[in-house]
Amino acid sequence: MQFGFGLPTRGPLANLDGVRTMATRGEELGYGYLTVPDHLVIPRTYDHEYPYSDSGEMPGGGSGDCLDQLTVMTFAAAITTKPRLLTSVLVVPHRPAVLTAKMLSTIDVLSNGRISVGVGAGWMREEFEALGAPPHAERGKVTNEYIRAFKELWTEDSPSMQGDYVNFSDVIFEPKPVQKPHPPIFVGGESGRALHRTVELGDAWYPIGANPRNRMDTRGRYKANVERLHALAAEKGRDPSAITLAFWANWAGVTETETDDGSRRLFMGSPEEIASDIEFFREMNVSVLNFNFLSPSLSETLEKMDQYAKDILAL
Repeated sequence: MQFGFGLPTRGPLANLDGVRTMATRGEELGYGYLTVPDHLVIPRTYDHEYPYSDSGEMPGGGSGDCLDQLTVMTFAAAITTKPRLLTSVLVVPHRPAVLTAKMLSTIDVLSNGRISVGVGAGWMREEFEALGAPPHAERGKVTNEYIRAFKELWTEDSPSMQGDYVNFSDVIFEPKPVQKPHPPIFVGGESGRALHRTVELGDAWYPIGANPRNRMDTRGRYKANVERLHALAAEKGRDPSAITLAFWANWAGVTETETDDGSRRLFMGSPEEIASDIEFFREMNVSVLNFNFLSPSLSETLEKMDQYAKDILAL
């Protein structure tokens, strides 16, 4: 199992000092993954609720600051040598498919094969419209087709595709990614559609535990969802053990140690209790476990990173 944490692209630490210090300190402490979220513009008003908080409000509130995900990932690749770099997650329809495939391939080359591509369909209609992206209502189909386009471009000597949203042929796409056959695809999301996308197109399943529509904040709830994934994989003729399990333990803004059913919330409590949760995930064959250490100040954030590495992961 490898452990990781999120780099900031919004908020008070989304600057040169914050990103650089967190990335380099994380590498020193032995964290295996640096994750980077994705927003490009924040509409002043939006109708849809953020899917990972009970309030429906985004982390960072209404502030419009956004560092570009793939640029931050490139910067992190340049100042580190060991941690893997995970889009957490790439909103696939935000950027044209061929351009995105090229950017990711370039980062994989420059990082010497250290990227993992977390993917999702997105949720904010107003952001889609501002970016001139394909229709928000078709985002699931767009995401699936773009992922297929990535794989075609990354693996074929003479790539071509004629789809509903992507059309290319007679092109040279070089250099290919360092990783073969391609960088691993971590499918985000907790819905039935996300599970289908994982089985059909993904190398790993990467849910967040805090989705109010499908909470995975207890051991029982997480185990039940893994069983759903494995049953679907078997039904579709895919070996369940071939799907890597990853998890984002992100309870941003949550302070209650108990869940709505009275159980202790995962990764809350004493260091020994948190270490026991990590052991549970290890027994579930989870390969990647990511945490959220972001706090209002850099010093508080670094203190959390240090505490987990020295007091909890050591157990």
